[in-house]
Amino acid sequence: MGNNKDGKANRAARAAQLIAGTRKHFTNGSQALTYVGSTATVTVDAAVAQLQTLIDNRAATTGAQATARAKVAAERAQMPALAAFMKAFEAIVRVMLGASVEALADFGLAPPKVPAPRTAEQKAVAAARARATRQARGTKGSRQKKDVKGNVTATMVVTPVVPETAAAPGAPGGTPTTK
Repeated sequence: MGNNKDGKANRAARAAQLIAGTRKHFTNGSQALTYVGSTATVTVDAAVAQLQTLIDNRAATTGAQATARAKVAAERAQMPALAAFMKAFEAIVRVMLGASVEALADFGLAPPKVPAPRTAEQKAVAAARARATRQARGTKGSRQKKDVKGNVTATMVVTPVVPETAAAPGAPGGTPTTK
């Protein structure tokens, strides 16, 4: 796209060159120019105006794109702080208004979800899972922990770290590994 001879920037540059050549060789602005093989005519000033419009449009577009890039960059830079502020403000509104559905709707906020009541079967399954988890992990309640008494004796064993020696090439065991 950078070397495209029909690109928009190159087209605008060619239009500027055409204007310069037109002003140099056709000094009479009201002179009529006829397209080759056509009956359409255009004055020098009208041709220059059309070419200048092309240049002006390209310049306006380039400027607008630069402005848009700057605004997008500013939005990206400010978004984390503004999003955090908005989340905190929503929390303040929820605390101040409580569960008032009408008031929260004025702010576009949904009321807090109320968990659906669990059935007896769901409660029984949850209790069975909790018992199985405690048994698998060996966890004890405060009463069971209170019954555990005794002195603990411990000894400390220190094993020195010995670096591996490099095996000779071709010897069993291969080459040492590195981490």
